[in-house]
Amino acid sequence: MGEAGGRERERERESNELELSFFLCPSSRFDHRPSSSMSPLHVTSSVDQKDDCERPISTIVFIIAMDAEALPILKRFNLAEDSAFFPGLPWIRYHGFYKDLQLNVIWPGKDLALGVNNIGTIPAALVTYASIQALKPDLIINAGTAGGYVSKGANIEDVFLVSSVAFHHRRIPLPGRDLYAIGRRQSFSMPLLSTELQLKDGALSTGDSFDICPPDEAFITANNANLVDMEGAAVAYVAGLLNVPTIFLKVVSNAIDGGEPSVEEFHQNLAVAMSTLDQTVAEVLDFISGKCLSELSISETSSLGSTR
Repeated sequence: MGEAGGRERERERESNELELSFFLCPSSRFDHRPSSSMSPLHVTSSVDQKDDCERPISTIVFIIAMDAEALPILKRFNLAEDSAFFPGLPWIRYHGFYKDLQLNVIWPGKDLALGVNNIGTIPAALVTYASIQALKPDLIINAGTAGGYVSKGANIEDVFLVSSVAFHHRRIPLPGRDLYAIGRRQSFSMPLLSTELQLKDGALSTGDSFDICPPDEAFITANNANLVDMEGAAVAYVAGLLNVPTIFLKVVSNAIDGGEPSVEEFHQNLAVAMSTLDQTVAEVLDFISGKCLSELSISETSSLGSTR
């Protein structure tokens, strides 16, 4: 073993550190409330952490990549636009109430020069950070389309509750930096939700290009991913920094290994895929309504043994 074995153990340790979860009640949870202080991060007390776990979820932020993905949700819940949301920037927020939940649907808007959707990891990270600072959500839901591998059980219109996310376009072949670049993280676990709605389990890999080159493919395979998108891992990174529980709902709009050109297939299936996701979002909100984070993270086995 010697020096090589020591380096391997060190890499395993770093890998474990990077396997970040959005824990229910982390011991050093950050308060993301706006502050007049120069630093945006402030550690909450143990009392605040306990309250966060035990009070029903109130504020939900949906981070969405494109207007076409957001529109069905806006219509279903009759949400109103907030024209004062970061004025001067293209970011868009719609908001309203459903049952006891305050809903916020946010996407990065359109490029001011080209008029196309601001898609990709950078816009997603920016709006996620801004939304957390401004709205103090109890839960983030990244909802949208994804490419799927049919050979790995991801078929058109399938809806997945993603369990892990990682990047495939960040390649830094240096010890430790390679794991940082992949940035694998676990989503907030909701096993009862997955069972109740019969959602498929997915591993999501994120990159900034719609097409997939051979190096991307190699990293996607290494990530054990059956889904690919252009924003999920960036949302996870920011939410992880600020310790906001986050789930990822992805509907398959195009088959990466299906033999048809992905761009054409994406446009062909977008409307029906979003109709399916829209219905799932409504069911997810019905399930979440009135529950606290601790209830949502209970496993099916624990629930069956509960006396509540």
